[in-house]
Amino acid sequence: MAAYTRASINKIGMMNVNTNNLKIVLDGLMRRYQERVPDVQGVIQAMIAEGLISSAADIENDHIAFRTMGVPNLGIRSLEKIFLHFGYQRREPYYFPEKKLDAFWYAPPSPEFPRIFISELRVKELSGRAQEIIYSYTSEVTSDPVDAINLDDAAAVDRFLHSGLWKTPGWSDFQELTAESEYAAWVIYNRYYLNHFTVSVHNLKPGYDTMEGFNAFLERNGFVLNDAGGKIKTSPDGKLAQSSTIARMVNAHFADGVEHAIAGSYVEFAERKLLDPFLHLGKNEIRREHRREGFEAGNADKIFESTYSTQTKKLNQ
Repeated sequence: MAAYTRASINKIGMMNVNTNNLKIVLDGLMRRYQERVPDVQGVIQAMIAEGLISSAADIENDHIAFRTMGVPNLGIRSLEKIFLHFGYQRREPYYFPEKKLDAFWYAPPSPEFPRIFISELRVKELSGRAQEIIYSYTSEVTSDPVDAINLDDAAAVDRFLHSGLWKTPGWSDFQELTAESEYAAWVIYNRYYLNHFTVSVHNLKPGYDTMEGFNAFLERNGFVLNDAGGKIKTSPDGKLAQSSTIARMVNAHFADGVEHAIAGSYVEFAERKLLDPFLHLGKNEIRREHRREGFEAGNADKIFESTYSTQTKKLNQ
C-alpha cells in the first residue's frame, strides 16, 4: 500500500468538520460495543470501585479499531472516507506479513477524540478456496457503500456502521475460513463491528498509571489477559506498552440455522510514555503531544490474537 506523510489529509473534510456529528457516530459505536462486550462494563465498574474514575466518561479512549476485507469497493479505502470526512488524518501504514494484513492509523481532529486504527486483510494472498468463500459474500457489494451515505447525516453513518454489508455466512464457510485465517472469519461474520476500544492508563492515579500496575489491577479483578508475546507488548523504544483482555465468546446465528459461540470483541489498554524532551514536565503540565504517538506493528500483531482460538480457549481452562 502507498505510504502517506503527515501532510496527507482530506483537506475538504478538515474544512467542514462537525465535531457534534462525530461524537454522535462515536457514541453509537461505543453504545453497541458496550452492550455486546461484557468486559467493557466489568472494567468500568472495577475502575469505579477502586476510585480510578467516577464514571465511564472519565476514561480517556486511546483508540478504537476496525477490521476490514481487502476486496473491491470495501476495505480501508472505503471505510476511511467516513473518518477523513470528520477531520481525521491518515498517518503511518503498517504491514503484518504473517497475518496478511495492512493497516493505517488516523489522528483525530482534536485531542478529546480517540485515534482510529483500521486494518485490512490481503485477500488475494489467501488460498483459492478462502478467496472463493470471501468473494461469495463480498461480491454482493457492487459499488462503494460509503459513497451512498450522506456523511453529514450522523444517524445515517451510525446505521451504516451497524448494518450488514453482505449476507450472514453459513457455519461451514465460517469454519473453513477459520482454519486458514481467524481474522477473515471474524470479519465475514462481524463486518464493521467495533473490534475494540482502548483505555489510556498513563493519566490514572499512581499505582495504576503503568501497564504493570494496571494489569495487576485487572487480574486482581478476574480479567484474563492476552499473553501472546507476553501480557505486556512493548515497542522497541520502550515508549508504548499495550495489553488486552481475551475476547469472550458470543452466540452467533449462522445462515444455515446453526447457532455457535464465536469470538466477539475485547478491551485494550495502553500506556504512552513521555518523549525524552518532556521528561521534566510535572503531571499537570503534560499534554497528549508530549507522549509517544502512533502505533507499533510488533505490538499490534499480538493484540490481533485477542480474538484467536489460541487465546480464547484459555477462558475455559
